Amino acid sequence: MEAEGSKSRLERDYVYIKDKPSDKMSHHVAKEVRPYSSTVSISTTKQWEKELLEDPKNRLALSTLTSNDAKAVLTQRSATIANTQNFNVKVDVEGAPITNQRASGRCWLFAATNVFRVAIMKRYNLKEFELSQAYLFYWDKLEKANYFLEQIVDTVDEDLEGRLIETLLGAPVGDGGQWDMVANLVEKYGLVPQSLYPDSFNASSSGTMSAILTTKLREYALELRQLGSRSSNAKESLGAAKEKMMREIHLILTLMLGPPPNPGKDITWEFYDKDEKFQSLTTTPLKFAGELSSQASIKANSGTNVHELFSLVNDPRNKYGQLLSVSRLGNIVGMRPVRYVNVDMTTMKTACISMLRSNIPIFFGSDVGKFSNGTSGIMDIDLIDYELGFNTRLGLSKAHRLMTHESAMTHAMVLTAVHVVDEKPVRWRVQNSWGETSGSKGWFVMSDRWMDEFVYQAVVDPRFVSKDVQDVLKQKPKMLPLWDPMGALA
Repeated sequence: MEAEGSKSRLERDYVYIKDKPSDKMSHHVAKEVRPYSSTVSISTTKQWEKELLEDPKNRLALSTLTSNDAKAVLTQRSATIANTQNFNVKVDVEGAPITNQRASGRCWLFAATNVFRVAIMKRYNLKEFELSQAYLFYWDKLEKANYFLEQIVDTVDEDLEGRLIETLLGAPVGDGGQWDMVANLVEKYGLVPQSLYPDSFNASSSGTMSAILTTKLREYALELRQLGSRSSNAKESLGAAKEKMMREIHLILTLMLGPPPNPGKDITWEFYDKDEKFQSLTTTPLKFAGELSSQASIKANSGTNVHELFSLVNDPRNKYGQLLSVSRLGNIVGMRPVRYVNVDMTTMKTACISMLRSNIPIFFGSDVGKFSNGTSGIMDIDLIDYELGFNTRLGLSKAHRLMTHESAMTHAMVLTAVHVVDEKPVRWRVQNSWGETSGSKGWFVMSDRWMDEFVYQAVVDPRFVSKDVQDVLKQKPKMLPLWDPMGALA
């Protein structure tokens, strides 16, 4: 039996167009029973329209919503006032300048390098600094192409029209990625300052390049499947064909992004530090990245070795305290797979607050398009009142949104501050990568309730979670299928 308060809420939420609510409700359904219809009746819809427009409120809504953006009309002023850029816990170095991924899907690379750069800025006493996102982008595209072709060779016996091959062919070499994938890139290729490999046109506007690569890889996939089907040992018979394909992908990438620095060859970075003193450093990309694990860098970064960070996720469909992974999701063959330690939101937020109190920024993944405004930079579930405009709620839970593919990790950003009241977080400061014209000069604010609903991932230092959480990494992971929402690439 439902509690009285629950019954009252159900009655209040139920939309009655004509008849008054019955005193007796059974299973959330009004007393009147209508015959089931499998078709749309024109006469019924016109009757609904007549009854709808008898209400002056609906006539006002019609006039307003047909002439304006519904999100703008339904934005609640109270939410814009409440979400200020004031925080009582904030890292001492947030990183500057505000970055801009422009017309590309590289948010994960920007978020990751925005975390990495803080340690470098502290180490070398810098006021502003950017790592080259394009450098990692180049190698990621090349590695993803190889990873895709390897998956095609490994699945030559799968049905071309089956869900697995359909998913692989859907986005062979997309711009997006995950934390473990950027960790792979840094381990194999290192890092370089942006000044030594700046964005080309096709790095900042990647659509044409991605379309060309996608078309070629789909063409290669059919060719490899055809060749592989003729041989009992596909990999032995496809070596020459695959090498030719990879050489063509390399050609396209090099001509559109420019030749990148050699990971093992010397580069010379010249810069002015915060005191306007000229400095020069000669190193290799691999050594430059490895410097993040040096004692000097770890000390400068409050004891954190960025190479040891790992992903917590909140996936309420699956058991907490469980290691999750996604089948056939990755970018570099033979390196670490995508791994998530599934925890409740309290565990995730507690770790984040502890890291911010220790001056460590946090890479996180979320569904940024829900209940948010890119111009104001506000993310709050109370920001847009859809019920006011349409007399109906968007009532899916977080688990249900994942089950129905309504939501997923679509964007990666960085946490740099939190406002805590009575030991509970109220709002969070977010560094985005959409330039200074978005949000408050590039900064967003996220309500804690929005975090509960639409944040799925936070990359944390193992020092700030319990041993039980750390030990989850030792488990054999539960493998999710490639099309699972947790396989979405930010």
